[in-house]
Amino acid sequence: MDRCEGTRMDEAARRHGALFLTPLGGRPFVPQRRAVTHDHVVLLFYTAGAVEIELQQLLRLGGGDVLLLPAGEPHRLVRAEGVEGWALGFCPSCFMRTELAELLAPFERVRMGAAAALQLATERRPHMQRLFEELARESSRGGEPAHALVERSLFALILAELARATIPAAVAASRPPLVAAALNYIERHCFAPISLRDVAAAIGRSPAHVTTALRQATGRTAQAWIIAGRLAEARRRLLATDESVEDIAGRVGYADASHFIRLFRREHAMPPAAWRALHRR
Repeated sequence: MDRCEGTRMDEAARRHGALFLTPLGGRPFVPQRRAVTHDHVVLLFYTAGAVEIELQQLLRLGGGDVLLLPAGEPHRLVRAEGVEGWALGFCPSCFMRTELAELLAPFERVRMGAAAALQLATERRPHMQRLFEELARESSRGGEPAHALVERSLFALILAELARATIPAAVAASRPPLVAAALNYIERHCFAPISLRDVAAAIGRSPAHVTTALRQATGRTAQAWIIAGRLAEARRRLLATDESVEDIAGRVGYADASHFIRLFRREHAMPPAAWRALHRR
């Protein structure tokens, strides 16, 4: 994934709810000078080409390989030639309390130090390709009644393919364990009225220690991670439900709807109701 691809994913995350999909390739390769992170999970499925990416170590990937990027995981693209495939982004917090939670375990293992790349068995690659193609088609049918259910089902099948694939041996973690623990806690609890103090207490560290570690490892504070998870779920509900803005604010952790609206407007340059009207047309 080059800088153009990374930017495209970040832009897609701001326009969509829990899931967003973009094809890989088709844009000039621009090497990244510094590591970057995303506030969403990214799953990269390569069907052709060659990629070198720094993620815990230098990885060389090609057709049939899958790369798992947990939220907040620093990575840097070094080289890309003739890349084709798919990049699937999603909000982890949006699925942590659903039946799909168990299928997110591979991403948590990467965050704790397991290798981020895996290779699909040759006979499973066409099936994975078909799942991504169908998900892309489904994404273009956003207004249909069954869209959310079908999209979620395809997503579950993709995660199941990953869960069944063999994960390579663990490697040394690229970040302190407390960072992984803090992010895991936030992803599971960000819809509750939690704060930095709650995160710090949950992992047995001081708020100042957690703030410093998170900022150094991911470039974001605990509060920024909490807000990112809440806004992703808010976008999902704005698109997929007819709940009022006030109800959505309460569901994602804000007792004060006006505070939620201010945060949403600051991030998206428009209030939630206007964003819903724009993206549900």
